[in-house]
Amino acid sequence: MSGLRPRELSAYVRPGLLQLQAQPPLALYLHLPWCIRKCPYCDFNSHAVRGDEAVVRWAGADAPAVTQVAAPAELPEQRYIDALVADLEAALPLVWGRTVHSIFIGGGTPSLFSPQAIDRLLGDVRARLRLEADCEITLEANPGTFEKDRFRAYRAAGVTRLSVGVQSFDDGLLRAVGRVHDRRQAIAALEEAAQAFDTFNLDLMYALPGQTPEMLAQDLATALALAPPHLSVYHLTIEPNTFFAKHPPVLPEDDIAYGMLDQITEATGRAGLERYEVSAYARAGHRCVHNLNYWQFGDYLGIGAGAHSKLSFAHRVVRQVRLREPGLYMEQALAGAALAQDEDVRRADLPFEFMLNALRLREGFALQDFTERTGLPLSAIAAGLAEGERRGLLVRDAARVRPSEKGFDFLSDLQEIFLSGA
Repeated sequence: MSGLRPRELSAYVRPGLLQLQAQPPLALYLHLPWCIRKCPYCDFNSHAVRGDEAVVRWAGADAPAVTQVAAPAELPEQRYIDALVADLEAALPLVWGRTVHSIFIGGGTPSLFSPQAIDRLLGDVRARLRLEADCEITLEANPGTFEKDRFRAYRAAGVTRLSVGVQSFDDGLLRAVGRVHDRRQAIAALEEAAQAFDTFNLDLMYALPGQTPEMLAQDLATALALAPPHLSVYHLTIEPNTFFAKHPPVLPEDDIAYGMLDQITEATGRAGLERYEVSAYARAGHRCVHNLNYWQFGDYLGIGAGAHSKLSFAHRVVRQVRLREPGLYMEQALAGAALAQDEDVRRADLPFEFMLNALRLREGFALQDFTERTGLPLSAIAAGLAEGERRGLLVRDAARVRPSEKGFDFLSDLQEIFLSGA
């Protein structure tokens, strides 16, 4: 399969059905697709590197369980970054003159890449894009790829925020979901993140195989004792085409999982973390700028294997997807043809796409933002808003719409109201 080249710029700016008065904020997503091992629940575009021994060397039975990292020969750092830069070059006409407000380096496990590689990547980005002076630059990190000075080297390379994928502090639960780190590594990585960065995110999961409310309470106590400025807590879901989809584990029953969410909300509230999004809790000043841009239906340019983009023009909103397989992506990106898909979002789909994101936020959205970011009149969502109010899922005034407490608890039901044809 060969990739696509971006259309000529004239194809994106020609007249169309939408009327967007201004472009929303722009973010950049960079996808680094390799992991030490593919987690059984993961449906992201991630690929296990071969030769685990080359990646993780344990410190010894009596030493702190902190791994030493060496990039394996199978990880083509320089060629992949060459491909990312070529991909970015090809996309530049679509975002020319726009300022990037946040960068997120995701995966996969981006912390498998050396600090030198990340430094080169960010330097190449800065040479081609105008960044906001206080641009948030986040790197996803796995405690299984942690070593003492590595986080500080990422900070020196320009990363301003880490997102540390802990998932649990219980060694049995970590094994159950296929994680390569243990409790001691997770704590060591988070302690170092707190020393090396002004802000960081701790990722947890709940409703794990065999997890009880008591086990979750212990996970929360451990997490909150580390005083993370931002905490993301995700319900484990079984996604299609994953190992867990083929070999389903026994998960807590729904009523137990709902009770776990209540535990999370109560514990985070006592710790001074505000639940500002359905799965995100933060101290004042530590919300994730990059994720907020997604939820507020901002634009994002996705570079890398399998990365997605959403870009707005005067008369259309465009979605793009890059080629997924890393080897093919590198080959085609270096030839200027990294796209697998490049198409306009259908006018009828825009209300649902906007609501799918905006209703995840506790404070909802301004009605003006809907018209500005979709190019549609408010009449496009009038019936859905009325139905949401009637069912007690929405609260609105003359300027804003937000989910009610009931709507926040039954978010999928609320979002489905805005599906075209629903």
